[in-house]
Amino acid sequence: MRSGVALWRTLLVTGVALVVVVVSGRDHVFGEGGTWIAKAPIPTPRAGLAVGVVNGILYAVGGEIVHAGVGGYIEFLSTVEAYDPSTNSWSSKAPLPAPRGGLTVGVVNGILYALGGVREDSKPFTDTMDAYDPVRNMWTAKGPMAAIPRGGAVGVVKGTLYVVGGSTRGPTGLVDAYDPTTNLWTVKPPMPSPRTSLGVGVVNGTLYAVGGSCCGPSGHPLGTVEAYDPTMNTWTAKASMPTPRYNLAVGVANQILYAVGGHGGPNGESYVNVVEAYDPARNVWTTKTPLPENRNFVGLGSVNGILYAVGGVKLVSSGPDSPPCGFGPCFKFVDDPITYAFKPLP
Repeated sequence: MRSGVALWRTLLVTGVALVVVVVSGRDHVFGEGGTWIAKAPIPTPRAGLAVGVVNGILYAVGGEIVHAGVGGYIEFLSTVEAYDPSTNSWSSKAPLPAPRGGLTVGVVNGILYALGGVREDSKPFTDTMDAYDPVRNMWTAKGPMAAIPRGGAVGVVKGTLYVVGGSTRGPTGLVDAYDPTTNLWTVKPPMPSPRTSLGVGVVNGTLYAVGGSCCGPSGHPLGTVEAYDPTMNTWTAKASMPTPRYNLAVGVANQILYAVGGHGGPNGESYVNVVEAYDPARNVWTTKTPLPENRNFVGLGSVNGILYAVGGVKLVSSGPDSPPCGFGPCFKFVDDPITYAFKPLP
């Protein structure tokens, strides 16, 4: 059990993809660089979920519900729900074999792989990996993972899953590659800049490691971007992200990489709703329309050139009359069901 403040601090360092944004109060947000539109709400509002896309369907996998306040705790979920953009509807799918949050996912040849995560409050990350076949609506145990980094990210290139960065006893540049056809792991050249709580996107067969945190008790936000070419087996430095941050969400649409939200400020003390886009062909970043709604721990997926931000929580003060949690009043975590779709503009 943890108090609300302690619980929140713990969540910040778990390495779950995080987005905290400004409340808009409108279904549509228009601005230079794209449009955010409210879609059908997710049936099970949650944070710390992972999102993967198979054949045009988004799968929201696992996650957690935060029960804050005095004696607060985290409820880990095995829930799997699928969103069909063509019908703007959600449906339930076979649950994960074991509940967990803070996991990551990758998709290879129509199979979704769920890697790592936390199964129990106050326990370390697990090396569990399971594969989901949407056609049969069935999970199969795989792995285990070669390493258990906390706050790593996953990218898929030419049928291989790459687990990048994270933290073991500190930020690491560790890179492990998983071949689903052999069920074997291979160690790859480490990322030059060790970091945790980063985001990863793949464009034209190149993996881009974006942002993250390194060093210090609360983490130092980074704008670092490094690209891994699996063919050459080498890393290359790229243009830095304009807004340094960690716990960001990363997605790719139309060969452009999008970095959404996260923790910013010199020591990660502030939350940002920034959306920035990276064009690998020009090695240039541009600013896009910020994400609406005040939510954290969002899942991000892309279908037919449109990004979908799914799930997350709002952090709301319980007010001056609430019981104290640590050195201040309790915070209330409100699970947000809203799904937002983002149609980028050039």
